[in-house]
Amino acid sequence: MKELKNFSTLRPFSHIYVEKEVLFHSITEKILNRFPKSIIIEIDNYKEVFSRSNQNYKIQELSRKLILAKKRKEFIYPGPPLCPNFGQYYFYYTTLILNCIFSCDYCFLKGMYPSAHIVVFVNIEDYFKEIDKILKDHPIYLSISYNTDLLALENIIPFFSMFLNYAENKKDLIIEVRTKSAEYKLWEKIKQKDNIILSWTLLPDEIIKKYEKTPPLDLRIKAIEKAIDYNWTVRLNFDPLIYVEDYKEIYQRFVQRIFQEIDPSKIYDLSIGVFRIPKDYFKRMKKIFINEVTLFPYEEGDNAYTYPYGLKKEMINFLIDNVSSYIPKEKIFII
Repeated sequence: MKELKNFSTLRPFSHIYVEKEVLFHSITEKILNRFPKSIIIEIDNYKEVFSRSNQNYKIQELSRKLILAKKRKEFIYPGPPLCPNFGQYYFYYTTLILNCIFSCDYCFLKGMYPSAHIVVFVNIEDYFKEIDKILKDHPIYLSISYNTDLLALENIIPFFSMFLNYAENKKDLIIEVRTKSAEYKLWEKIKQKDNIILSWTLLPDEIIKKYEKTPPLDLRIKAIEKAIDYNWTVRLNFDPLIYVEDYKEIYQRFVQRIFQEIDPSKIYDLSIGVFRIPKDYFKRMKKIFINEVTLFPYEEGDNAYTYPYGLKKEMINFLIDNVSSYIPKEKIFII
């Protein structure tokens, strides 16, 4: 809730749309109890609000609405090619929530969805049933925070805690939770699980201030230190690297700071990747947002836009050279 207050312009979730079919679901009731002053609007299907035409994404970002819905099919997806699988063959992701309370200029979600409102699929029990089916055939490496930031919403939508309870004693299930959250007190309340990877996205303060509306770097570092204190498995993601004119000086200071404050021997592994975005998402994003991110002369690949090959190689190699002073190269994954 604290992160909602800090990173939303107006009172968050002043209106909550609820599909009639899930009006009395236990998760729905928990969420509505957290927002007693919100106006509740009953709907038949979340797409009536979320997928309608002629929406203004930029205005909606200023005061997002919440949409509570039922997921009816496609609970688990194969991992997308633009995301790292960290050497895991059975890589999947799931979408319990669509959209994110944070707003980063470079985020692919700005081109993925027609709306900035946040959809919560409350029927988490159906996700668990689908995972159980897959586990009968083979192990699963599952990213549960792909199209949102679950940890940033944990205080009002406790999906992370529910996944922890579900995953306990499931030795063939590894869960990754990617986040920019700074809710460090969470790790004092929740018991550590060996098959959970807490995966923090970190960028230099200069990049955060220019391109993100997220917790600052020092608060994320504090959350990471607290998680390590409680023996959680922690992954770091320097992704996406954003090009700025003096990026070498900025990222060199950034890497030095990270490993001065965080013990590198406590880090499970680390990923490095430059900005990249699927073509269709970028084209839609560019129509809505005119800024340094969308105006950059990217190189067009088979399925995505990214930096020109020479610049991409230079940036990645520079980060590898700096990071490998602290993290063994076999623990560094390049995207």
